[in-house]
Amino acid sequence: MSVLLPAVRAALSERGEVALTVPDPDAGVGRYAGETTPYGLHRPWQVWADLADLLGAHLLTPDRAGEGRVRVRLRTYASVPAPDAGGYGAGGEWARVDKLEDPVFLFTLVEALRRVNPSDGGRVLALGVNGGRELDALPLAFPGRSLDVLGVDLDETALALARVLHPGATFRTLDVNTLPDPAQHRPELGRFDLVLALSLLQSPGVGLENVLRALRREHLTPTGGLVLGFPNARYRDGFLSYGARTRNFTRPDLSLLLADVAAARRQLQKHGFKVFVTGKYELLVTAIPAGMPTPRGLEL
Repeated sequence: MSVLLPAVRAALSERGEVALTVPDPDAGVGRYAGETTPYGLHRPWQVWADLADLLGAHLLTPDRAGEGRVRVRLRTYASVPAPDAGGYGAGGEWARVDKLEDPVFLFTLVEALRRVNPSDGGRVLALGVNGGRELDALPLAFPGRSLDVLGVDLDETALALARVLHPGATFRTLDVNTLPDPAQHRPELGRFDLVLALSLLQSPGVGLENVLRALRREHLTPTGGLVLGFPNARYRDGFLSYGARTRNFTRPDLSLLLADVAAARRQLQKHGFKVFVTGKYELLVTAIPAGMPTPRGLEL
């Protein structure tokens, strides 16, 4: 790989696409990367997927290239803006993104929701709900259970889409930063058995500690819990690319992400919550009251 990686990077830089004839990963199932097979050094498909993402390229459909061999093709990502560059309204590129199509996110979100485990008829507050697609995980996590859902967001066009997708829920335009402000406190929101905030608390202008404090004090029932999502990826030319990016850095730098996750975990544990950190492309911080039992059967 130490020879292969720079050679593929140079070829992609020069031509934008590269093809390699390599041992068929299917022929080496059960072997680790670098072990020898009758057809050469084994590398599983995950290695080629990671190499492609590392070099900013799509992994295209391979071709057969004789017994035990395949032709692997990589093509560089197109130079298009990230889908969130134009905002989060219903008419923007972000509306094309369905995060539940990431199986790791779907699996870990359902697991997190079941840890909180709101009862039938429980109230759910979804902060930064946008178009509401993530709410589709609720009936998957709690089949047959009726939940009273309130979704809030700043973008009214996104909320219009959410109302179409989830006619049984309630949606309101609200800035989450008004939650801790006594002058703008909205007691009619009430308290909730589950608070869901995905890809929100690291947004510019959102005060992580203040919002968490307000949620704990004003908007959780005594047995209520939270699921907080911290993105560890970005979307590039239709592809979900691993690693949180910091402004002016071309490669992922997880420093700020880990600092925010640690700060949320520390505050919640300090105030009597049991905290779990799970996920991959989006890290989920799940908090439930320390005295609450962890339900069984969390998985899909």
